Amino acid sequence: MIENLPVAVIGAGPVGLAAAAHLLERGLEPMIFEAGGTPGAAIEQWRHIRLFSPWRFNVDAAAVRLLQPTGWESPRPTALPYGGELIDSYLVPLASTPQIAATLHTESRVLAVTRQGKDKTHGGDREATPFVVRVDHRGGDVRDHIVSAVIDASGTWSTRNPLGTSGLPAIGEAGAGHRISSPLPDVMGRDRAAFAGRRVLVVGAGHSAANTLINLSELAKDEPDTRILWAVRGASASKVYGGGDADGLPARGQLGARLRRLVDAGKIKLHTGFGISSLFDAERGLTVTAGDGRALVTDVVVPCTGFRPNLEMLRELRLSLDPAVEAPTELGPLIDPEFHSCGTVPPHGAKVLAHPEKGFYIVGMKSYGRAPTFLLATGYEQVRSVAAALAGDQVAADTVHLELPETGVCSSDAATSCDVPATETKEVAEGGCCSAPEPVLIGIPTGLAHGRSGV
Repeated sequence: MIENLPVAVIGAGPVGLAAAAHLLERGLEPMIFEAGGTPGAAIEQWRHIRLFSPWRFNVDAAAVRLLQPTGWESPRPTALPYGGELIDSYLVPLASTPQIAATLHTESRVLAVTRQGKDKTHGGDREATPFVVRVDHRGGDVRDHIVSAVIDASGTWSTRNPLGTSGLPAIGEAGAGHRISSPLPDVMGRDRAAFAGRRVLVVGAGHSAANTLINLSELAKDEPDTRILWAVRGASASKVYGGGDADGLPARGQLGARLRRLVDAGKIKLHTGFGISSLFDAERGLTVTAGDGRALVTDVVVPCTGFRPNLEMLRELRLSLDPAVEAPTELGPLIDPEFHSCGTVPPHGAKVLAHPEKGFYIVGMKSYGRAPTFLLATGYEQVRSVAAALAGDQVAADTVHLELPETGVCSSDAATSCDVPATETKEVAEGGCCSAPEPVLIGIPTGLAHGRSGV
């Protein structure tokens, strides 16, 4: 690694801040760029959502060591945090430590990463050439930062999959943006006014869709004019319903059964085989048309279609990506959701995450590309290994391990993600996707289990 220059960390979420903590322990200087105004800005969008994985899997060891001298009180390890608690009780205190605060740049969006004086076609002496990170600070102050290495922990929240089929936006989707909500709206709280008494179309056959539909049904009890539509590409919604009473995961089965009852009772109008081809906005509402000509009219669309990595800012780097999931080439086969859940993904570090561009790593959720199986604990082990590699400690970098509970932290359904949130309901069950030694509120993981699993 090039000496006497900082290491750029893109993103101040849990994994990005953990990367900074590990770099500091290794005597390296991080320079953290966060596009949002606060640490964990993406999580702020779903602060009302409760995770299934307990606190002990959601904090990083190096981060805790940085926090302890400040008098920080660790949350109860078995408690299940809300997104807001993850921010308020962990990320904000971590970002406020003098060591992190001195290196954190908020409202600083990375526009591009390249090598100084070299585009991706120039190979001569490339490894000895510093990186350039071009950053838009606070909306207009664009500057280039010279760094020795780059850790991209920017996540995937800002790049959702489109509503259209074939991986493309539906015709008219761009112009209908004001009718499309965030992927995890707080329909019972912050975003209530946008949904109460309106026609709402939920698109997707993943777990975000299931939770949003159930929350909308609760809203409709108070706001009876609320109309709930649900569109899936598949021929049925059986995968979302799960196994009911026979489901291996009681929480998933009970929530799926509840959703099925709502559909059977006519509270939710299900439209199967509905691959969206176009959207047309007019005064009477948004007309959403399927490829077979069927059309639905709605006031707002909830896009539960999953996420994908933003690779545009990395165009001038030499990357090696899996052709299917857009993860680092060696990682792709290990996480392909057709074959793996997060409980079956082996621990991995710098060696697996490496690209032809020496000194550059994609970590965290973004490292999983389009796969939905990422776990925060996996990201923490990734950055521990990467920091060791950048510090020249190859033995520590190659010695990867990950301690998970004996029962696993994932559903056996490969299209499931654990650390991304699970909506709380009023009922209680013995277990859930990410089991804890205390009762787990019924819910199924949300936010990422979409895409091929069946929009």
